[in-house]
Amino acid sequence: MPETEKTDTRTRLVEAAAELIAAAPGEDFSLRDVCERVGVRMPTLYHFFGSKQGLIDAVVERGFELYLDEKEGHESSGDPIRDISDGWDAHVRFGLKNPGYYTLMYGKVRPGYSPAAHAKPTMLLRALTDRAADQGRLAVDPDQAVAHILATNIGVTLRQIILAEADPQLSSAVRDATLASLTGEGAGGAGADDLRRVASLASGIPDVLGPTETALLGQWLRRLADHLD
Repeated sequence: MPETEKTDTRTRLVEAAAELIAAAPGEDFSLRDVCERVGVRMPTLYHFFGSKQGLIDAVVERGFELYLDEKEGHESSGDPIRDISDGWDAHVRFGLKNPGYYTLMYGKVRPGYSPAAHAKPTMLLRALTDRAADQGRLAVDPDQAVAHILATNIGVTLRQIILAEADPQLSSAVRDATLASLTGEGAGGAGADDLRRVASLASGIPDVLGPTETALLGQWLRRLADHLD
């Protein structure tokens, strides 16, 4: 099989798996169904990925490649807080556009395991919180800011994926309340109420995010809400 054909087959298998995952986020998928979509036999799939987990890891890696391509194509405004806000919106858009990839990238978790692909988006966000801290615009440590932004951004995105319905009003309200809390610029009662709303809804996503991570997400959201009151 020519090298270009091998690459194309591997890519189509990854995309087929992502499509099946998107059709039922949080549920298992069949390797046989993946093969049928691509028109290959099971040995071909195992040749490329070795196991089902190998295929899942490839889907995660491809998802982060697509995500970073979009991130790197976005021009900086020169204002780190504005860039964090824009990055939040881009993150949500990516998740809603690519639910199959996203639910594996951020929804399937294993205690103590963090894919290497997670590192670069986190580093990009940390660079922005470092710049904001250098400008005296953060009320918290840059690492804490990263943790809170990721927890709320991921939680809001997963919630919309599970409901299969975009909620831009909720996303923007939680985004603004989160940034207001982290920068020390109060966002008012509505922001706190929205954070508590997402915290209460977090109980609806344990099958995707996992019970431990869901509890932590709810704790962070409530803490941010209390800070805004």
